[in-house]
Amino acid sequence: MISRYTRPEMGKIWTEETKLAHWVEIECLVLEVLAAEGRIPKEVPGEVRKKAKADPARVAEIEKETRHDVIAFLTHLEETLGDHARYIHWGLTSSDLLDTALALQMSAAADLILQDLASLRQVLARRAMEFKDLVMVGRTHGVHAEPITLGLKLALWFEEVGRGAGRMTRAKEAVRVGKIAGAVGTYAHISPRVEEYVCERLNLRPAPIASQVIQRDRHAEYMSALALIAASVAKMATEIRHLSRTEVGEVAEAFGKGQKGSSAMPHKRNPIVSEQLTGLARVVGANAATALQNVGLWHERDISHSSVERVILPDSTILVDYMVTRFSELMDGLVVNKEAIRRNLDLSRGLIHSEQVLLALLQAGLSRKAAYETVQRLSFKTVNENKYFRAVVQEDSEVKARLSPEALAACFDLSPHVAHVGTLFGRVFGPPDEQRF
Repeated sequence: MISRYTRPEMGKIWTEETKLAHWVEIECLVLEVLAAEGRIPKEVPGEVRKKAKADPARVAEIEKETRHDVIAFLTHLEETLGDHARYIHWGLTSSDLLDTALALQMSAAADLILQDLASLRQVLARRAMEFKDLVMVGRTHGVHAEPITLGLKLALWFEEVGRGAGRMTRAKEAVRVGKIAGAVGTYAHISPRVEEYVCERLNLRPAPIASQVIQRDRHAEYMSALALIAASVAKMATEIRHLSRTEVGEVAEAFGKGQKGSSAMPHKRNPIVSEQLTGLARVVGANAATALQNVGLWHERDISHSSVERVILPDSTILVDYMVTRFSELMDGLVVNKEAIRRNLDLSRGLIHSEQVLLALLQAGLSRKAAYETVQRLSFKTVNENKYFRAVVQEDSEVKARLSPEALAACFDLSPHVAHVGTLFGRVFGPPDEQRF
């Protein structure tokens, strides 16, 4: 299911082939600096580039004996490079390869997720414009509150997805650092100039200071950004689930020809995509919590973080890629039931206008306490007697003594609730003449 909606590019980022190719490139770049400094023969970098190969199957085979992935990699290079292999890994430690390559992988994954988020925002913006003026009931605590528009709900989501993209951009910068500094980060056997050159060629920044590893608060920030994106998708998917309930019925996920909702009940059209996305967000959130535990390592390094990252980083980036892509498709095909929206808007029999009546009574000179108690009494009467709020208000002697028929009629006008929709859309999407969706 997930692979169907995850781009092949994302999976490729986390393959052994890609990781080992990064390792080879890092080693070659280090050799270029060493040759330029006269520390190794000048012909070595070119010869190594021609001959160096990293076969994942062979590395895995050697690792069965060495029980060390980088040594297995270096042993495999010796098989292909011959005498030039003695210059490989000069002054480096395993994490110089591991962490610098990981930075490349995480940066590439972030770029794909940022593309996903941009596509989702396009869909949300277009649909927000489509339903900009479709008045629906707003809900607080799951209870009818005051009118909003469906467009405002979607504009809110558009803005939140934008914040997620901002966090992902910043998190990418946090992890876009390399480290070529040796066993404990002191450059004891290699110059900082090597690190600067390698990072520049890889479009990374040198870590200002490191131990044996790049510090894991950076990775935790990255994972937190992913978890927040997943949480936002889950929040929006939860809203779709609620609005899809039989008792509400305002929206529905698209239902394809031949699709089935239940093995037992042929009538079912369940919000299965929204439910899946809500569940997957829990996995990404749990992975982010695990990343926080990776921050505290013993002394200059231990490897308690390493096995964890081999799971949570590929899994989380692939899941978020899937979630954002899937939710974008969901929103693109979302079915909106305007009739149900209109029906639900009237479900409370006018109680959505209670604040307007309250404010009118205040304007007429009643104290807040007295006005609130009057409107609350009339609201409860509306519910208990199954009447329309406007009729109940019109019959009340206290209200009639304070409000003219014209003032009372104005209390039940929807216009104030949607008067500033354009202002809010301008804040979110920019001036009307610049909105292109």
